[in-house]
Amino acid sequence: MTTPLELAANAFTALAIVLAGRNNVHTWWTGIVGCTLFGLLFADSHLYADVVLQAVFVVTGALGWWKWLRGDHGEPLPITHASASNLLWTVPLGLAATAAYGALLHAWTQAYAPFLDSAVLVFSIIGQVLMMQRRVESWAFWLLVNTIAVPLYFSRGLVLTAVLYAGFWINAIVSWLHWRRLAQRHAQAAAAQADGLATSS
Repeated sequence: MTTPLELAANAFTALAIVLAGRNNVHTWWTGIVGCTLFGLLFADSHLYADVVLQAVFVVTGALGWWKWLRGDHGEPLPITHASASNLLWTVPLGLAATAAYGALLHAWTQAYAPFLDSAVLVFSIIGQVLMMQRRVESWAFWLLVNTIAVPLYFSRGLVLTAVLYAGFWINAIVSWLHWRRLAQRHAQAAAAQADGLATSS
């Protein structure tokens, strides 16, 4: 049965995700509210890795809010691509961290599906860090997270949350394509500006 807490958590989080996809800075404060509510909801469902994740989201949400507004030497941070070298070590590190934290939860708690829950935790943190930096590739990690989260939450009776995350899955694809276009426009504008400076000098 859907509770008022689950309804409120989903409403704020849905708004935050849509705003993120549209590259809107208000994604951060709405996300902080949604994550706080989800932390309470997941604690009640014994999804302890997700409780930790929501706490991380609250902290990184405040930092991401500042970085988007002032992260480029006091100016708004532009959308760019992550380097291939960073992505090459990020994925194996994420898998190792998932295995380690899942084993910890399995051994010391009554966590439900500890390894899947840990995968949601670890790769959400990676996605969040990339999003704080306004990297296009953040959406690839959100796509992976949503793929794992939908069946996990459905299996715990969080039907509304599972449906919401299915919507997030679609939003991640749309947002990925949108951010790629925005990054391309920024790169073209920066190149044109550099050419103009070179010509004038």
